[in-house]
Order: sequence, then structure tokens, then C-alpha cells
Amino acid sequence: MTNQKMTLGEFIFDNQSAFPYSIGELSKLINAIRLAAKITNHEVNKAGLVDILGDAGNTNVQGENQQKQDVYANVNLYKLLFKEVLYVV
Repeated sequence: MTNQKMTLGEFIFDNQSAFPYSIGELSKLINAIRLAAKITNHEVNKAGLVDILGDAGNTNVQGENQQKQDVYANVNLYKLLFKEVLYVV
């Protein structure tokens, strides 16, 4: 047994054959979430350059000021889930 690191995509690809009855919907969902996280991470790393720092001007359900980065991440995840997963179902 090796202690080799594996990406989420590699893990899904390597293990999906163990479930021949599955049609890949969970894999599509996980991959959409993975892609949204990568895109959000990329944009947050350059947040000052793309104007996603500070308050967004809204209040969340806990009564806190919403941050632009939170709004950006939410919109990104929503778009990718509907594009990649929900249109396929």
C-alpha cells in the first residue's frame, strides 16, 4: 500500500468502476462543486484586483453583513451546479 496523494478527480475516476449500477450523477455533482471551489479560490486569491473585497451591502440570515467574496462564491456555485448537474438530470 502506498501513501501517494490523490486528487478528488483521480479518486472518483479510479473508484467509479466499483459501482457498475451507478449512472455518474454523484460524480457530476462532486466535480461541479470541485470546479466551483477552484474558480472561487482563484478569484479570491486576486480579490483586490477584481473588486470582491468588503461588504456587499446585504445582510445574511444570521444578521451579518454579507461579504462580496461570499456572494461571489454563492453565485459561482449556483451557476455551476445548474449548468453541470441539474441540466443533465
